[in-house]
This record gives sequence, C-alpha cells and structure tokens, in this order.
Amino acid sequence: MGGSPGPTLSHVNDTKGGVRHAILIDPADQTPDMAAKRCVAAVAAGSKMILVGGSTGTDMQNVHNTVVAIKEALELITWASTQDSDLQEDSWIVPVVLFPAGAAALSPAADGITFMMLMNSTTPQFLIEEQLAGAPYIREAGVETLPMGYVVCAPGGRVGEVGEADLLEENQPERAAAYAMTAQSYGFELLYLEAGSGAEKPVSTNLIKSARESCDLTIIVGGGIREGSVARAAAQAGADWIVTGNLTESFDDADELQRVLTEFISTMNG
Repeated sequence: MGGSPGPTLSHVNDTKGGVRHAILIDPADQTPDMAAKRCVAAVAAGSKMILVGGSTGTDMQNVHNTVVAIKEALELITWASTQDSDLQEDSWIVPVVLFPAGAAALSPAADGITFMMLMNSTTPQFLIEEQLAGAPYIREAGVETLPMGYVVCAPGGRVGEVGEADLLEENQPERAAAYAMTAQSYGFELLYLEAGSGAEKPVSTNLIKSARESCDLTIIVGGGIREGSVARAAAQAGADWIVTGNLTESFDDADELQRVLTEFISTMNG
C-alpha cells in the first residue's frame, strides 16, 4: 500500500554519505556457508548492502538457503558486538536484498527485493511477466519492494543474452538520459546500469553522467568493476552505489577478501 518508504528503501536511498559499495552474491556459484563468510568479510571492509541473485542457475532453494545463512552470520556478529565495546553494532546492520533473475528465485527471509523492470528487454517476460508471477508471493511473504528500472549496457554479458536486451551502447548518452527520465516518470526509486557479470569493461562514465543529469533517482552501477579507481570514476560520474560480484568470488580466504575490499572501498571513496 502507499505511505512512507520502508527501512530497506530508506537505507538504499540515503546518499548523504557519498558513494557506497554493495556485494553481489550468486547462490549458483557458492555454498551458503561460503556466501556467508564472504559477506561477513565484505561488511567488515565497509560494504553497506548485500544483493543475492544471478542471471542463471538460481532457484527458490539455493536463494533461500543463501539468504538465511548470510542473515544468521550477520545477526550473530551483531549480537556479539553488543557484548564487545570494540565492535560497532550499527556497522553490521546491512540489508540483504534479493536481486532476482525471475519469479522462481525468491526468499521470504530477505529484507527487500529489487522489484525491477528490465527496461531495454525486447521480450514481455522481463518487462512485466516475471513481475506478475512474483508479485503475489512477495506480497504474501511481506518482503519490502524496491522499485527499480534496470538497464543493461554494452557489453551486457549473460544477463543481456538471457534478458534479450537491446543493449545501451557507450555512444548513446541521449538514450541513457531517456531511460533515466522514463524510470523516474514511472515512479521507480532506483536506476541500475548494468554492464553484465564479469564484463570486460564497465558501464561507460558517459552513460552514468547522462543518467545522473536526467533524474533524481538513486543510481546503482555494476558489472566489470574490479578496481577501486574504476569505481571512483563511476562515482564521480554520478553513481550512488557500486556493485561488485566476480571480484568477491575470486577469494575463498575471508581475511584476504576483507583486505582487498577494504582497499577497494578506500580507493573508491578517494
């Protein structure tokens, strides 16, 4: 129903502190236990949101098991921080948000879900049909929805193929602006510019800047971002959130991942 935004959306839209980092966990690529360890390392490094999802290979079981494992791990540390004055309780309270490939990859345990339209898909499946299938389940589960316009940019990767996207090219800033204006006109709160998981190159700063100048939405950028300096460039162009996924999956050692992400986030924030 209408009313003020929920706590998860309020957290995502709180951009006063500058650009923030989110970790993307694909349940198809790791066990729930490994996902939880990576998330603890990421939050310790300064990540402020955990996205759970993937373009292929996810289902209700592995998504739900992964969300539960992550939340239990973070809740345990949050509890421990109340017993230890050296740990800051607030820094461990970050939302676990579904980033679904479709209606068959949901969990009632999540804090929120990016309820998205793949705006440049050429098939009704990702414009409206998956959303129609998932909406009743989400409503019954009571998961907070985060209305989001999702635009796949070149090179697009697997998500571009699966979503049958008419890719937004680097030399199309006017088209990026039009997507941003359309997303805001639809009433979306977020705009996600996606280069694709493991993309050879990230979303062009030209496109980010054009979108930023054309809307007041919270802008999330992901895909192909492996270095803090690249994240910094995206932030300077107008991104509010930087998402990394493949970078995180490169590390099985939690301490090493924490070190790498700490350096990444520090560089991103300049």
